[in-house]
Formats: sequence, structure tokens, C-alpha cells
Amino acid sequence: MNDRYDAGYGSDQYELVGYDEYGQPVYRQIPAQQQQTYDPYAGQGYGYDPYADDGRQGAPPYDPARQGPPAYDTGQQAPVPPVHDTGQQPVTPAYDPYGTGGRPGYDPYGQAATSGRQPRVAEQTAHIPQQAGPVHEPADPRQVPGDERDYHTGQFAFVEAPDGDSEDVIDWLNFTENRTERREEAKRRARSRMIALVVVLALVAVGGAGYLWYAGKLPGLSSSAAKGGTTTSAAAQKRDVVVVHLHNTSGGGTSTALLVDNTTTKQGTTVLLPNSLGMTDDDGTTTTLAKSVADDGSSGTRDQLDTVLGTNIEGTWRLDTPYLQNLVELVGNIDIDTNADVPDPDAEKKGQAPLVHKGKDQTLSGKAAVAYATYRASGEAQNAQLERFGQVMQGVLRKMSSDSSAATVTVQTLAQILDPSLTDKDLGTFLARLADLAKGGDYKTALLPVQSDGTLSAQTSASVVKDILGGTAKSPSADSAVRVSVQNATGVKDNTDKARVVLVNGGYTFLEGGTASGTQAASKVLYSDAADKEKATEVAKTLGLGTGAVTKGTVGSGADVSVVLGQDYKPSSS
Repeated sequence: MNDRYDAGYGSDQYELVGYDEYGQPVYRQIPAQQQQTYDPYAGQGYGYDPYADDGRQGAPPYDPARQGPPAYDTGQQAPVPPVHDTGQQPVTPAYDPYGTGGRPGYDPYGQAATSGRQPRVAEQTAHIPQQAGPVHEPADPRQVPGDERDYHTGQFAFVEAPDGDSEDVIDWLNFTENRTERREEAKRRARSRMIALVVVLALVAVGGAGYLWYAGKLPGLSSSAAKGGTTTSAAAQKRDVVVVHLHNTSGGGTSTALLVDNTTTKQGTTVLLPNSLGMTDDDGTTTTLAKSVADDGSSGTRDQLDTVLGTNIEGTWRLDTPYLQNLVELVGNIDIDTNADVPDPDAEKKGQAPLVHKGKDQTLSGKAAVAYATYRASGEAQNAQLERFGQVMQGVLRKMSSDSSAATVTVQTLAQILDPSLTDKDLGTFLARLADLAKGGDYKTALLPVQSDGTLSAQTSASVVKDILGGTAKSPSADSAVRVSVQNATGVKDNTDKARVVLVNGGYTFLEGGTASGTQAASKVLYSDAADKEKATEVAKTLGLGTGAVTKGTVGSGADVSVVLGQDYKPSSS
């Protein structure tokens, strides 16, 4: 249909019955008996109210005096009945733009609704689009008046209706995104922790290395080398040395040790001195350490040790066994590794439980410490007992206070009489420094190697005399008396002292070579250098031995001539 036919044009008239699926208006022809001139106000009067709800076609004229104000009814509208093609004219139009509820008698184009049976229009079928929904639903109030298209909100339900599948997809995307973010966050935290751990370990390593460098404990470096950049020679290192003599008041005998504090290398050492160490008296007489302690006392022995070892001893500490017992009890017992079972010296019967048990980490009381320090089993060398004394001293130092004032009080509590060269305060301060080294693991015990004749070998004593004490064994000067070392192999103990008297009276320096393990029939007078052969011959004559006893051989260190007294030695003939 190309042209819209307006009402009143020509003899035939049409009326709008709806819209097709493309939105175009659909008309139908009005039968001839119903055609009339269009008058928008015909049959309605001045008072026509298009919104009246009385349902009558052609309302009476409006009279304000009789009827009151115009009746504008905005109440509930009557439902629109469904339109069926029954061959009759529908009572109400399909679309009511003014919301009159489908009341008869009103035509928006001015045509009054007619009643009665209407003939079917050939090939014309009224089609009202979008009428499939419930007919009782009111028209959309948002529809613009004059728009003949009947739209319902149901047509656009798909816009607002939630899609379950879409929500599932959104939830899965959110879950995946959150899971990825959590993984990334966990990775970032792990990297942060790893970096922090590496930094802490690096700081600890640097700090530990710095401390070891400062303390001089790095391998190949001493504290002096680390701080000064050069290694200080052993002779130039500063040391504080005190000699301690343990006097066994019950069993007799003495034990001697040097307590050394190397303030340069921060190292403490106990140097054990065997009693057989040969020494020289002030008058030039050669003697042993044990005899020097017994005969010459503290001052004389200290000076002789300085001469033999080339060191500088600052003081002497005489420690009798009762004071050692009190010292151990004052520090609260000691813990050491014992190497022998020590019987109780006060036991009345043999076979009783030992006072000290052999084993590691044994706790010793004052009495047990004294018994262990002075114990010497049958057939043992004196060095075995000396090493036990060194263990006890180191155990005491580990328990001693590192505070100089507290250590001084401990020394004063002993109430012992010290050598004038060493006061209570000096000894307490010295022991406190050694205690600090012992607790830190910077303390050791060393035995001075002494040969059977009491002399020191340059090779065996270098590690102790040179490295620990920083000294050298002093050789006699060229114009001094001939040094004669005597070893007794006669089987008679007194022959050593008799030979000593003879040699000292003859102007020789006597060195005690100890007692041989067995006897020997013939005596020997040995020299190592051809220049000393004449000296050896003179020594043989002095002792009453024939010149046939003189022979070349090995001479002990520190001696010019060595003598081995055999059973042919006759003291009376000398």
C-alpha cells in the first residue's frame, strides 16, 4: 500500500485497525451504511469527556451545575478483551492511546463506534502485532501518545534478565584471576624471604670473619699480624711469666710449671718443667731443678731458670698441697679428663673404691684434685705425674673468675704467704687473664723436652723455649769452666754425689745426667769435638779413671764432656 488514505477523501472511507510486523498501519474499508461525514465532536456534545468510564457511546453535554467538575477517572482501567475474527466488527479498537479502558463510543479519528453485525471485508484481515501476551495487562504508561505501536516490557526482557551462564563465566574468571594473584603474591613473598635470608647469612659471615680477623684467629694470622699488618717475631712478643712450685707436704717432692700469658698473640700456656732439668748454681755448681727448689728456694731457682731458658720470670708462686685443695674448693670443684684411677690416700684397706676414677669429664673435689695432681704410679716417670699436675692447673683456671677483683679476693681467701716478688693483687690479676683465655679455648699445656742427662736439645726444645717462652738456651762462655755431665751406671745411688763433689772441687761445672736404667761394668769419658779430647783426659784423671776410658762419642747438649760411671769407679781413689 503506497498511499495512505485519509478519512473524508472520496466516497470510500477507511479506518485504522492496527500495524503489521514492519510497523506499517493497516486499514480497512468502512461499509457504505456506516460512512458519514467526519465530525470530531458529532454526537458527543460540548461536555464530552474522552476519559469517562460509564461505557456509553455519545455522552450527554457537560453541565457543571448538574454534574460537577469534569470526571477525569485515572483509576483502574478495564481489561481489553481479546479480539477474535468472528466476522463481526470488534467493539473496541486494538489500541487505546488515551487509556480509556476500551470503552465504546470513542474513535480517535472522530468516528463513533457502531454496533451490530458488520460484513467481512474481502481480503482484509485485521492484524494487531504483539498481542500474544496476556490481554489483561495494562498498556505501558511510558508509551508516547500518538504512537500506534503496542510495545510491552516483555519484548525487552532479554536486556535485564540475568544470564546464569554469564555469571558462571564471571565467577570462573574472578576465581582464576584471584588464584593467579595469590600465586604471584606467594612468589613475591618467597623471593623477599630468600633475599632477606641471604642478606642475614652474608652479614653473619662477614661479622664472624671480621671478629676472627680482629681476634687474630684466622688460620695463618696472629692478632698482631691482623692488626699491624706484619707478623711479630717470637722474640719480640710480650709475655708475662710466673713460676709455680707445688710442694707435696704429705708425700714429699715438688712439681714445677711456668704459667705464660702471651699478651701479643692472646695465648696462654702452662709449660711443665721436669725435675731432671739441669741448672747451675751461683757458685757454678751444676744441679737439677728439684734440688734447686729444695736447696736454693724461690729466688735462686727463678734466676737459674732465667739463665737456662733465656726468659724473664716475673714472680714465684709457692703452692703447697693444702692450699691447692682450698683453691679447688673455692672455685667450685673442677672438671677434667683423668687418665688413671687414683686410690684414696686415707684409705685404711687396699682394694677400696678409688678416690678418682679414670674417664672423661670427671668432677674432682679439692681432695681428689690434690690426689690426682701428685699421683705417680709404680714404675712411672716423673713426667706422667707432672702432666696430671698440668691438667689440674688448667682445670682451676677454667673455673677461676675472669674478673681481676674477684680473682684477687680468691687469692686473698687462701691466706697463703706469697713470695715478696708477687703480691695478692698481681697474682689475682694475672690469674684472671689466664682464666679468660682458658674459658675461650686459647690455652694449652706443653711439656719441656729434657734429655736423660738433664740438658736441652736445640731441636727438641725449640718449639717450647723459642716459640712459647721466646728465649734460647744459653751456652756457657768460652772462658767458663768445663761443663761435665755425669750419668750414674754403677748401681750405687750415692756415687753421683761423690763424683759431683770431686768435679766441683776440681773447677769443673757439674751437670747431672741422671741414673742409667741398668749397670755398666766400665766407665766412659766421652767427647764429641777433637778440641775437647784434652779436656776429657783431664776429667778422667780427676775422677780416678784411666786414660783408656776416654773415647769419642755423643755428648749431651750443654756439656763439653760426658761421663758414664761404671762399676769400676772407686770414689775412694778420687
